[in-house]
Amino acid sequence: MKRIRIAVIGVGHLGKEHARILAGLPDVELVGVVDVNHAQAEVIAHRHNTQAFSDYWPLLNLVDAACIVVPTSYHLTVAREFLKRGIPLLVEKPLARTAAEAGELVDLAAKHGAILQVGHIERFNPAYEDLCTRAFQPKMIRVQRIGPFTGRSADVGVVLDLMIHDIDLLLGLVQAGVRSVDAVGMSCFGGHEDVASARLHFTNGCVAELTASRASPMAARTMQLWGPEGYAEVDFGSRKLALVQPSEEVRRHGLDPARLDPASRSRICEELFTRHFEMLTIDGKAQDQLTCELQDFVTCVRTGQTPRVSGKDGLAALDVAEQILRSLREHTWDGTLAGPKGPLQLPAPSGLLFAHRADQEVA
Repeated sequence: MKRIRIAVIGVGHLGKEHARILAGLPDVELVGVVDVNHAQAEVIAHRHNTQAFSDYWPLLNLVDAACIVVPTSYHLTVAREFLKRGIPLLVEKPLARTAAEAGELVDLAAKHGAILQVGHIERFNPAYEDLCTRAFQPKMIRVQRIGPFTGRSADVGVVLDLMIHDIDLLLGLVQAGVRSVDAVGMSCFGGHEDVASARLHFTNGCVAELTASRASPMAARTMQLWGPEGYAEVDFGSRKLALVQPSEEVRRHGLDPARLDPASRSRICEELFTRHFEMLTIDGKAQDQLTCELQDFVTCVRTGQTPRVSGKDGLAALDVAEQILRSLREHTWDGTLAGPKGPLQLPAPSGLLFAHRADQEVA
């Protein structure tokens, strides 16, 4: 079987992992890696026995497909040239800086018959994959994706950096359009929002609350979902899925503690998750999500099938992200149009939350 010739454009923190995995796939030939930092490109190229380039132009005639792992601000410029030549692409998330730019890429892919996949890697998380196989209608959802500042993705705010993951996951789960958005966000480092919260109302009645932060001392990536079938919780970090559903007795006869005597209510508390509600915890497979994503891309290039996360999916996520960004930029902090507004115009601090450490040490 002929190997597919693939290049990786951008071999920084994430791109070098793309190169590593692709170099190890038996049906792939890694024909080159590109980075504006040519020394970095040479290091990665030497590691994987391929060629280093400072520019992607020479590779346009050498590849069957490519992975675009450059900063978001450059996605359109780089991806456009490959798609105009009908070259299949995997573009890291978000697909582009704006929905308009993403739409241009989607149109180019359709016009030239090119595969366009978006790197929403959480779609390949085994806990999420398992949840998608369940008969479940989520109607209330709470999502949290928080962690420390990494120094990466500084060209975009936390909505396009982190929250975009969960927007895509929600659209895949809920399978309905977004009717309205209410959002708020703050800048911690300057330039972009670094903490954001949004409430999405879907056309099918589902309501989702999303929180994203890249200024948290602790990391957490969780999704909690409630529906008529029960409750589900996805821990994306540990790849675990927890499920809770009413017992057969509760489904048939219900459970109303208010109508019971104190002794019976006490027993319910003790037996709630053994007798009245059934629980199941599923440990996700020890699979590497990026490897699964890249294998999916290679399969789509070879067969022509639609990727799990298509360009249209990436565009849909960006469209919702832009609604969130518009809402948080319009938020007024004192309730008046003349007052501070948006993530960069916060009210003046009223004081310190606690004394400076130097003062504490002196005391």
